[in-house]
Amino acid sequence: MMHAIGKRRRYVLLDRDGTIIVDRVYLSDPEGVELIQGTGSGLRKLSSLGLGLIVVTNQSAIGRGQLDLAGLARVHDRLTDLLANEGIVLDGIYFCPHLPTDNCKCRKPRTGMVEQAQADLRFDPTRSFMIGDNSCDMQLGRAVGATSLLVRTGRGKEIEAQGDLANQVVRDNLEDAAAYIENLLGR
Repeated sequence: MMHAIGKRRRYVLLDRDGTIIVDRVYLSDPEGVELIQGTGSGLRKLSSLGLGLIVVTNQSAIGRGQLDLAGLARVHDRLTDLLANEGIVLDGIYFCPHLPTDNCKCRKPRTGMVEQAQADLRFDPTRSFMIGDNSCDMQLGRAVGATSLLVRTGRGKEIEAQGDLANQVVRDNLEDAAAYIENLLGR
């Protein structure tokens, strides 16, 4: 059955570490999962706008042998529990387990995770939003044609200070990014 693109749900592609949760560098302990201030209200706002929520995250700790798939599942279970406590449900979590030197197709800024999410959820990435705290998030957003927003949480302030984000939308956190998207959608 063919669906008209205009009827498909729009999605927000979200980086994990430094955007949704505090960046712990190779997080392996579920107890270390902590939502960044503004995450709950921001994601609730995005959901209330009818947008789906997808996490896309590089997890090279797996490739480095510092974390296994079961450990990553426990971290993501803790994340989904914390978000559920805030009234938020994710539509998917996609991760790249590879090292930067593996030359895989899924490590941000490459598009493999978004392509998999697109295949699973049948959406148009060009009608989506990418929110992250790093250059690779912004590059991924551009590569798939999404509207990209850099948040100043995590590494965002540092990336903004480097100054190579010409014409890039920059917001303080997910709450501020959600308000920007709400305004952009005219709601």
